[in-house]
Amino acid sequence: MYWVSKELKKYYIADEEEITSGKVTDIYFVRTRKILEAKGVNKRVRMEFHVMNLPRGYEWAVFAGLEEVVNLLKDKPITLYSLPEGTLFKPGEPLMILEGNYRDLAVYETPILGILRHYTSIATKAARIKKLAGNKTVLFFGLRALHPAIAPMADRAAYIGGVDAVSGAISEKYLGLKPVGTMPHALIIVFGDQVKAWKAFDEVVEPSVPRIMLVDTFYDERIEALMAAEALGGKLYGVRLDTPSSRRGNMKAIVEEVRWTLDIHGYKNVKIIVSGGIGEKEIVELRDIVDAFGVGTTISFPKSIDISADIVEVLEDNEWKPIAKRGKLPGAKQLLRKRPGLNDKICLLNTCVPEEGYNPLILKILDNGKPTTSPPGLEEVHNYVLEQLNELPEPEPI
Repeated sequence: MYWVSKELKKYYIADEEEITSGKVTDIYFVRTRKILEAKGVNKRVRMEFHVMNLPRGYEWAVFAGLEEVVNLLKDKPITLYSLPEGTLFKPGEPLMILEGNYRDLAVYETPILGILRHYTSIATKAARIKKLAGNKTVLFFGLRALHPAIAPMADRAAYIGGVDAVSGAISEKYLGLKPVGTMPHALIIVFGDQVKAWKAFDEVVEPSVPRIMLVDTFYDERIEALMAAEALGGKLYGVRLDTPSSRRGNMKAIVEEVRWTLDIHGYKNVKIIVSGGIGEKEIVELRDIVDAFGVGTTISFPKSIDISADIVEVLEDNEWKPIAKRGKLPGAKQLLRKRPGLNDKICLLNTCVPEEGYNPLILKILDNGKPTTSPPGLEEVHNYVLEQLNELPEPEPI
């Protein structure tokens, strides 16, 4: 039968060698390189990556994925200029520039765009959620919406965007992030009794894990929240409401009812975490009465940040000549920024002279395949994004 026949792979995913060698690309780039080789054409070009339009309602996005692009291009005859990972940007601004013989870089356009678009889309949505949540904790619970092969990537992108923690168990190995999360409804259902399940969790799970009990399995959230508080007493850190949409009604009213009940019974210290179907509007509606949010699919499947790549300069007679297809601006560009905020100016990469207070953001990352600097750590990129978010007004929730 099909599932016991000889398999090439257990999962339909490309491995690191296939990606790094340029085999994971669109066929027209393979054919393009074949044609150029056959005709002896090998011009040196500068290819610029940018976003002409953001999704409706977005005024900025978070540039992410640079570290993986560097790993893809390292030791290849390509020079890479780029914004630092985690930089916020606006439509029309340059994000990255590749310089090299086109035959050397052609097949890498597809994987680079795939990396940058996916990372940037997830990081941007995470940043919007975190900005709207303010000082309330945001936890990323979105791995069940994605293929498991990219779980560490998704956790990394969301963390770059500003979430406070991620749930992926494997991300501790790959990212050094301590995963968070307590229990599913399945644990309670298997025990057949909420209190037994909560107490079993408390008895078995290491003390360093906060005692956050799921309180919407069999009974009303208010009743189960009080049951959990009485069962665990001072050990209870918080209660999590993951009420399905068919039972929600007015979620704000449910949370207020739980908060009131816990408070009048002496459990004012117990925190309330809400998860399940949380988006930007829900964050704004609940942020004043909720201590933390678990956000999944909203971040895992965000609106796409449509990064594109275009040749903008060709080297002719040892001089860079601006050129571009119609609808795009020719010439490799530099982005200047004056902080706080996104006070930006664009000028040509070769001739740009920064004005006072403005700093160039497009930096040389690879020089003919050799790194010019060490990459920042994940925590540093995470904090860089949060610093920029603090300088901006709240986005309109969508």
